[in-house]
Amino acid sequence: MPEPAAWKYQKITKPMFDTPAPPPRLFLGRVLPCTDAGVTEDGFVLVEDGKIAAVGPRDDMPPAPADCETIDTGGKTIMPGMMNSHAHLSWDGIHELSQQSMFDAPEIRAYKAAGNMLKSLRAGITLVRDLGVHDANLFTKQAVAQGIFPGPRLLVSGAAIIQTGGHTYWVCREASGADEMRRAVREQVKGGADLIKIMACHDTLEFTDAELEAVIDEAHRNRLPITAHATYDACIARVAEAGIDCVEHGGSMSDATIQTLLDRKIPIVTTFSALVIQANAEIARAFGIPEWKIAERQRAVADKTRFDGLVRAARAGVPIVFGTDAGSPAVEHDQIVPELEFMVEVGVCPDTMDALRAITRRAAVLNGFGDRLGTLEPGKLADLIVVDGKPDQDLGALRRVEMTFIDGRRMH
Repeated sequence: MPEPAAWKYQKITKPMFDTPAPPPRLFLGRVLPCTDAGVTEDGFVLVEDGKIAAVGPRDDMPPAPADCETIDTGGKTIMPGMMNSHAHLSWDGIHELSQQSMFDAPEIRAYKAAGNMLKSLRAGITLVRDLGVHDANLFTKQAVAQGIFPGPRLLVSGAAIIQTGGHTYWVCREASGADEMRRAVREQVKGGADLIKIMACHDTLEFTDAELEAVIDEAHRNRLPITAHATYDACIARVAEAGIDCVEHGGSMSDATIQTLLDRKIPIVTTFSALVIQANAEIARAFGIPEWKIAERQRAVADKTRFDGLVRAARAGVPIVFGTDAGSPAVEHDQIVPELEFMVEVGVCPDTMDALRAITRRAAVLNGFGDRLGTLEPGKLADLIVVDGKPDQDLGALRRVEMTFIDGRRMH
């Protein structure tokens, strides 16, 4: 693996926010494991040493340890913690992106990230994959890892890498030429990035072939996955064939492109939230979004044919993973339900249960935690939430997350 980031060599005498190891906990309620098994209406989850020790119907419950704390939810739903696999913690969801990116002081970015981590935890998000606002997320990760501020699990990209003057150049690491692409990757690796992100297109394809080959090769040489902003067929096909590990957003796709994604086992993180939430006139106006943009978003949401490529990819078996692009205008970090509901409405998820797997089980696999997170099964880490309602029947219940636990520690 790459050399650790410099901050990892620091000795921590005592975390500022020190959550002591909890006693064993026995959760009683309606258990939604997000496995292939169904819901257990009267079930239990036993947590010991930060892991799930046992789960199942209450009639099969083993004897609880002597010092066990019992949390009887009164029939509420116990399910895995959710994961937002495309978010930007240092964007606030309120102000215009280029203005924030160019004029926010680093200290303000830090405050925004801190506030958005709290909002994420309160919404039941236990893991955030932060794809960059400059390199602020490297410091966000340090703050959580060193106990300076409580937050969800974090996977961070550092600054996204673009060609000089490329898409959203005002918030990314610009580079020109293959050698400079490699340098840009190495800078993110040195800062402690968990993955690399590139912006592979906007209205036109970006990066020369040599630059694209170099940036992907350098990420993989450092044993990091690399993901690409790719929003239409020519771009998606190009980055998939070049060796990218994941597609962000997605868009129109030919059958040949879909087959390439299948052959190479490349998932797509869909991000409908900006479109969907900004199409809601009442919400959009509260955020100062102009009328012409609201009308444009409403037309886009109404035209389901524009999502045909994503729907065909999902039906063909391309893994679809939940993300919101949180931090975009009107897309706050606690807004989970609009994305999930639209995933079902548009058809990239066939039903409500599949949408829940996109934010739990499939997200865990994408993020390298498939054997440790994403489902409620013995031996997995105890990242779980308690929801007032039945989200497998009504996704709107996820607006009522009452408790959030990471490694068995109560975070909300």
